[in-house]
Amino acid sequence: MTEDDGKKDQGCGCGGGKWIWIGLVVAVFAVLFSKNPRQCGCVSSAPPEKAVPAAIGLATATSTTAQAVSAVKIKSEQPLPRLLDLGAGKCIPCKMMAPILDDLKKTYAGKMDVQFIDVWQDQEPGRKYGIRVIPTQIFFDATGKELFRHEGFFSKEDILAKWKELGVELMKNTE
Repeated sequence: MTEDDGKKDQGCGCGGGKWIWIGLVVAVFAVLFSKNPRQCGCVSSAPPEKAVPAAIGLATATSTTAQAVSAVKIKSEQPLPRLLDLGAGKCIPCKMMAPILDDLKKTYAGKMDVQFIDVWQDQEPGRKYGIRVIPTQIFFDATGKELFRHEGFFSKEDILAKWKELGVELMKNTE
């Protein structure tokens, strides 16, 4: 056996072992994140027809989406513009949206309908609206026509500016 033969038995000296480990680590992370991409709480891994949605009032609710929507329609005598936020209770950006939505619901009660649907508890609305990322805010006019859709966190100021841009003037309640 020559000296060169001995080197071949010990490896080529090109650092190939390092690349194997790097590849292995990348593969492990790819498998972990592909099996549970919702762990971050922000992305629905399923296509829209298999997304995981749910309806609740802004804080909590025990009714289904259909019941919640029909209850709001019964309360209002005239149709109102509607802001629909589709998210999840454990999603960080969705949690950041909750106090904004609560404030909008109180400040513009009777002028705008604000709803939250938890897409991890009720699947139907996620399929219906084709939700890919949470939170997603959908702006509807008083007739129910979708005017605009936003994915991700949306500040109160940006929401109000978008309504104004869409031609919907909202007056604060004076209470």
